[in-house]
Amino acid sequence: MNRFFTVFAGTALAVPVSFVVWLTSMFGFHQHFLPAAAIGIAGGALTYGTVYAIRLQKFLAKNELSRKEYRFIRKNLKEAGTKIWRMNRALLSVRSVAKFKQRLDLLNVVRKIHRLTTREPKRFYSAEVFYYKYLDSAVELTEKYAFLSSQPNKTWELEESLQETNHVLRELTFSIDKVLQEMLSEDMEQLNFEMKVAKHSLKESRINESVKFDDRIK
Repeated sequence: MNRFFTVFAGTALAVPVSFVVWLTSMFGFHQHFLPAAAIGIAGGALTYGTVYAIRLQKFLAKNELSRKEYRFIRKNLKEAGTKIWRMNRALLSVRSVAKFKQRLDLLNVVRKIHRLTTREPKRFYSAEVFYYKYLDSAVELTEKYAFLSSQPNKTWELEESLQETNHVLRELTFSIDKVLQEMLSEDMEQLNFEMKVAKHSLKESRINESVKFDDRIK
């Protein structure tokens, strides 16, 4: 749900309603200033809550989710946001340009999945392996790699550990990207179907135009 638009729409409606209720309470029902102001604020709050509830219900219906499911998913998305922030912080300490690019590729894929799930929470269920398994591993390994690579004196064992961590992170990037592709597979199938329908319509249109042209010539 677009929370900014919801807040904007609710506030834009709640403020004038609150003002009208306040004026009505003061001059229509002869209330004192403070009671009238309290009634006006209550009216505005009720209006805002109604707008939020309506938009939330439409959003849940569109995503085929219950309120309980949505609260559960939002909780997971909030926790994931914190973990992604940790990855971003760890990324800034990587000094190697090549390794920075690899970690950035990983971070970008992670962010895409998180943004997609935030926009369409129903997709959470097709990305559960990412949220419950891959993301935690990605955060821990990214932070571990950043810490070890920042050490001034690297022993042979440390270099070997860095290479192994880097290898696992590459494999993890591939696995997470696969989750993203699976999340988008339904959209791609729908797009392919729409293209086939459009091509068929264009083909029929060209045939009809050709027949009409031949008829005019005759």
